[in-house]
Amino acid sequence: MNSISLRAPAKVNYLLDVIRKRPDNYHDLRMVMQRIAIYDEIVLSLSEMPGIRVNCGKDGVPDGPGNIAWKAADTLLQRIAVKPGIDISIAKNIPVAAGLGGGSSDAASVLMGLNDLLEMGLHDRELMDLGLGLGADVPFFIFKKTALAEGIGEILTPVEGLPPVWLVLVNPNIHVSTAWVYKSLQLTKEKDLAKLPKFNNRIEDICSLLSNDLENVTISSFPLIRDIKNLLLEKGARGALMSGSGPTVFGVFESEEKARHCHSEIAVNTEWYAVVTHTVQ
Repeated sequence: MNSISLRAPAKVNYLLDVIRKRPDNYHDLRMVMQRIAIYDEIVLSLSEMPGIRVNCGKDGVPDGPGNIAWKAADTLLQRIAVKPGIDISIAKNIPVAAGLGGGSSDAASVLMGLNDLLEMGLHDRELMDLGLGLGADVPFFIFKKTALAEGIGEILTPVEGLPPVWLVLVNPNIHVSTAWVYKSLQLTKEKDLAKLPKFNNRIEDICSLLSNDLENVTISSFPLIRDIKNLLLEKGARGALMSGSGPTVFGVFESEEKARHCHSEIAVNTEWYAVVTHTVQ
């Protein structure tokens, strides 16, 4: 096998608690993370030409060593003596820098795909440890389950009992720096963290989770985020939240019909990115 095709899913955060700032300047987090059915399309190919090449062609996404997919491939190649050439083609369908984890998912897919392509035999736990060095969200995509993520994102526990739902995602095409959001976050006290309840496959279980400590920071400079949340709720969403550090906002719907009706009203006369999707179990 000389090539492999992969689909790298996006994610949303149902919950994002920022617990504390660590001595290493990272933050301890508590997140409930959910994969969704928006995918980057990746093709990995072995080549006789040495080196790693990334072809993406998307504005804001580097094609060389600055691409996290390139770094993922380099991380694996460091573990083998005879290094083949690697060509990585990425068709970006996940918006860039949108709080949806596209880059991290690409990196996870490259780690898993090259592990298979090169017959390295690494277990998911080993790949997750390697992925953490690339980005805090990378292990989640290798975990391949709805998860409670703790620490900086590397401590993963499956979350059972959350139902499949339909989502409407809206991104107003504004740039939000993740580093700026965390720098601007004011931690006033240690959180009293209640244990996650047992979920019973109800949409209300998801809506009860929806909380994001980064949202107020982003909204303070980009009040349009609040407007989009309110618009989704007005159009029938059972709950709405900003994902990650933004700027993407998602609304939760119990049916495809209601999600598509909302999307049809929001997508008219706007240049926002808006899409209907669903969760991946």
